[in-house]
Amino acid sequence: MTVTGRGRIIYFSHGGGPLPILGDASHNAMVKFMKQLPDNFNRPEAILVISAHWEEQLPTLLGSATPKMLYDYYGFPEETYHIDYPAPGNPPLADKIVKLFARQNIQSRIDSERGFDHGLYIPLLLMYPAAEIPALQLSLRKSLDPAEHLAMGYALRELLQENILVIGSGFSFHNLSAFFRQVGNTADPANDAFQDWLIETCTGPLPQREREQRLLHWQQAPSARYCHPREEHLLPLHVCLAAANSPAEKIFDDRIAGKRAVAFQWNS
Repeated sequence: MTVTGRGRIIYFSHGGGPLPILGDASHNAMVKFMKQLPDNFNRPEAILVISAHWEEQLPTLLGSATPKMLYDYYGFPEETYHIDYPAPGNPPLADKIVKLFARQNIQSRIDSERGFDHGLYIPLLLMYPAAEIPALQLSLRKSLDPAEHLAMGYALRELLQENILVIGSGFSFHNLSAFFRQVGNTADPANDAFQDWLIETCTGPLPQREREQRLLHWQQAPSARYCHPREEHLLPLHVCLAAANSPAEKIFDDRIAGKRAVAFQWNS
């Protein structure tokens, strides 16, 4: 069923490097989900991706009209270093977001040299393989301060008035050593506890301020530091939830690379 409306916000788990497009069986559920996801809403006029794989002192936006490719992974087959996702950039949207940040007293900048990282082009290759929709990336802040990332989300709320797809590209479970130790789809109660907490936080009958307070103090959640020894893959969720200012819908709850991961969608 196609959902009408304008802006849309999604937080999802982008998978392990380029594995989703290499036919890796542990990513099958994610690949199916990504390919079907665009059927659930109108085609956006632009896409903004908050990537877990880019950190700067200040929130930074890609400024190139024709972004290059950034192969920010290692140890994969040679073919993965020739992936191309030639979507146009979106300098006007970058300029607009800088102004939105300034209204909230958030300093930001534009980087005209950096290219798309795999937090953008791996999921978008599955969702929009024609690479025709202008795409833009927004960095995290090196501070990894949850309050600063919630503030970034507040500043982006105006984007929901336009037909823009905002994507928080991270991973709701990101403990690399646990991935490497994983044998099949063995039970992991600690992983489950945190995913259940995220579902309750994002979709449950809570006031918006309580949702934000829970994410502000996310380290107090069950198994928080087990699931996120470092929080860069969680923080895109902070931006998304604050920008949406409403309850989310859970749209994915399955295993990726043997670990349970979830995805959420907010409709304008």
